[in-house]
Amino acid sequence: MTDAASPAPRPGTVVPDHRGRTGLDLTGRELNGNPDVRVVDVELVASAWHVLRRTTLDYRGPDGQWTRQQRETYDRGNGATVLLYDLARRTVLLTRQFRYPVYVNGHPDGMLIETAAGLLDDDDAITAIRREASEETGVRIGEIEHVYDVFMSPGSVTERIHFFAAPYDAGTRTGAGGGLEEEGEHIDVLELDFDESLAMIRDGRIQDAKTIMLLHWAAIDGPFARVTAAPGEK
Repeated sequence: MTDAASPAPRPGTVVPDHRGRTGLDLTGRELNGNPDVRVVDVELVASAWHVLRRTTLDYRGPDGQWTRQQRETYDRGNGATVLLYDLARRTVLLTRQFRYPVYVNGHPDGMLIETAAGLLDDDDAITAIRREASEETGVRIGEIEHVYDVFMSPGSVTERIHFFAAPYDAGTRTGAGGGLEEEGEHIDVLELDFDESLAMIRDGRIQDAKTIMLLHWAAIDGPFARVTAAPGEK
């Protein structure tokens, strides 16, 4: 009598997944920056496109006692977003596209209004957002301002988004935008009066977090605040 065959290793561990990746179960095992956290095990749950992991860790609380915990993390890589604005005409350039996750969670039609954004893939943040802005809005970004870097959903999603702002005008709009057809993107480009965009936050027409953050930044600390500030003020 022979033992049952051992289960085949999950793709993405010691054998490549469909994207050729291996070692996806190793992420986090090397962490040593927090003496109150010890990573015990990392399990690769899924790697259909992005990566879902279940990590077992020991955590030492304020009372000095260690407890064993598990956390699931969804790793889709990091991203970047940019607010495109025209100070002279007091407008912003946004996008609208179908987002199934918001549709299934109560958005009336899933057509979300957003700032141009995308994953970094293998690029640095500035290169990536120049690419995404061109693909989605047709704008060739010149001068660009870094705003901040933000973890958007730290309870379960590892993604950090790099926020930028950049001016645009008729001369920098070199294409129609709309996204990449081969990636199934169908993106509408919306040019909105800046004050109207703020009103759209208040009445719920704009519900995307990164877009709300950048529009409020633009009004409080960013380009629209600066142009209306009194002499000697920011």
